Amino acid sequence: MNRRARKQRWPHRAGCCVDAPARSPRLLALLCLAALGLAGCASVNLHHDPGRAHHRPDGFVNLHPGHDRADGGFWSWQWQRWTRGLAPQDPERIPRARPQVEYLQANRKDITVTWIGHATTLWQIGGLNILTDPHFSERASPVGFAGPRRATPPALSLADLPRIDLVLISHNHYDHLDRATVHALHRQAGGPPLFLVPLGIDHWMQDEGIAPVRALDWWDSHRVNEVDLTLVPAHHWSSRTPWDRNRSLWGGFVAAHDGFSMYHSGDTGYSPVFRTIGERFGGFDFAQLPVGCYEPRWFMKGHHVNEAEAVQIHRDVRSRLSLGVHWGAFRLCDEPVDAPLDGLPRALETMNESPSALVLFGLGETRVLRQGR
Repeated sequence: MNRRARKQRWPHRAGCCVDAPARSPRLLALLCLAALGLAGCASVNLHHDPGRAHHRPDGFVNLHPGHDRADGGFWSWQWQRWTRGLAPQDPERIPRARPQVEYLQANRKDITVTWIGHATTLWQIGGLNILTDPHFSERASPVGFAGPRRATPPALSLADLPRIDLVLISHNHYDHLDRATVHALHRQAGGPPLFLVPLGIDHWMQDEGIAPVRALDWWDSHRVNEVDLTLVPAHHWSSRTPWDRNRSLWGGFVAAHDGFSMYHSGDTGYSPVFRTIGERFGGFDFAQLPVGCYEPRWFMKGHHVNEAEAVQIHRDVRSRLSLGVHWGAFRLCDEPVDAPLDGLPRALETMNESPSALVLFGLGETRVLRQGR
């Protein structure tokens, strides 16, 4: 079937489903900026603590600012994309697995991870069902009719999932904090999940009428049913409009239960902070690390790792098994969505790392990390 003729069904901004025929991406910049221009922002960090190095009166900063990218360059990047074009991509290369829906809905004992797509995974640990950065919409955008569009649909629908107990939001970018998905989860049968978010995103949740929400600073922990959840630093930034850059915090999450630990890095560039995380927790049984959205390096290096840097983070945090995420769905940067299928094996070989250390799942694939006791 002609790709342009195909239609997928997606949750729209109210959480239902609409048909989504192809639309031109050329309107992206103008339409998104126009939509964002309607949004306001606060200029005061209501969580400001002068005793914390990453706090500022108007927001937050990274712990190692020397690793940030230089300001500016966005329009140079856009001009480069416009004039040079982008390499072709082949989403059909991305492997698919048959989702184990019945098993996931019934499981209460095994510790598992399921890759749903992009940075969205289902963790099952300590009897809890946890979603990381859930995104089930067609586009990663403030509007439903323009913006980066999925090359592959989510491997599971919201209806396929067990009741979700916890949602972990790493930061507020549109491919990680999706309004339609948040509202759909808030309306789930059995009551809404608890949303764990970095400082500042709680205000967005409050404005949206979402509860319960627990906002955390870096190194803060919250316990749910004997599972300890901790927000840890990442090297990134935040923004949902042109005027709210770094007004909310960003980070990763650790879930620990009964001697087993899982780590979600969130979006990040490389910095020494990962050695600190590895030392502080003594390593992880499982980590999920971004391996996509990294080109061009001159612009992306400060806030998105490539495959080789993801391998280094795997080493820094002392992970036993790592999963590459943040690829295969949205073409947010210049490399094809299927690039990690080639780039990750090369990086592992170049860095003399085992091919089984940092792996890629097929969409919908579930891995049992530890069988129930």
